[in-house]
Amino acid sequence: MPDTQISAIICTHNRDTYLGSAIDSLLSQNFAAGFEVVVVDNASSDRTRAVVEERASNPRLKYIFEPIVGLSVARNTGAQVASGEILAYLDDDAVASEGWLQALYTAYQNHPKLAIAGGKVSLLWSEGMQAPQWLSRGLATNLGAYDLGNTIVYIDKPGLTPRGLNYSIRRSFLEEIGGFDPHLGRVGKKLLSNEELQMTELALQRGWQVAYLPDAHVLHNVDPERLKRSWFLNRGWWQGISECYREQLAGTAGVGQLRRGSERFLRGLYKAIQYFADPAERFDKFVYAYGQIGYLNAAIAGLLTSSKRVNSQ
Repeated sequence: MPDTQISAIICTHNRDTYLGSAIDSLLSQNFAAGFEVVVVDNASSDRTRAVVEERASNPRLKYIFEPIVGLSVARNTGAQVASGEILAYLDDDAVASEGWLQALYTAYQNHPKLAIAGGKVSLLWSEGMQAPQWLSRGLATNLGAYDLGNTIVYIDKPGLTPRGLNYSIRRSFLEEIGGFDPHLGRVGKKLLSNEELQMTELALQRGWQVAYLPDAHVLHNVDPERLKRSWFLNRGWWQGISECYREQLAGTAGVGQLRRGSERFLRGLYKAIQYFADPAERFDKFVYAYGQIGYLNAAIAGLLTSSKRVNSQ
């Protein structure tokens, strides 16, 4: 669309159950200026294409198939296909509030140095579902929950960066840094992450702004499969691996990772014992400790690879 001011992008992989609601929430946005909705089908084998084709009569909707599995790859493909200067990414199992695009667009218009922005995320529970007793507020963030209050917050700590399920980025900044790094971000069932954290670090280093916008609100469906302790342990493991990879990409990896990872592992176990009477906090700290095993595993693998590379030269 020639007058596109903002492009809403959904990257999806085998999530046809929720995808229709995500698309519909974008097509029904209360946004007066031109916008488009781009669906990047990331090698899905379910009814994803059919779900999009059911809405193909809407001229705002675009579909593209990306055969290489990986969230960062799909995001880059979406950016290449999209027409807008502002790229707004919504997860395929999320539902955007009707003023989502307007809140994002207004922020970018008012702040020319704004590179990244995201908004509040509330969890959407299916009928009959509720949070288990062992789910802490901290672990709920692994389900996507994100709330920094009801006023705009300019992020100065990468750990507070907006969630990828409700995320937008200025195209000029994305091009400046060469796109999303395919070494980070989910790949199939590998729960790699930290790509948004890395983007925030790069933005702040280069003098750009990153913002939390409470009015850019979305709801995130809680998949019943994620309400298992095993899912959170797996998520913690991959979080540790992701942190190690991020340090490798930033050039801060090395022997020091073994000390840092060991200290964090012991700290997590100690706190798990401290909170023994509190099932939520106890499990929270245990997941943290378990994640450090993933971190250490990746750090050792990286050191061995570096050693082999040096010896072969």
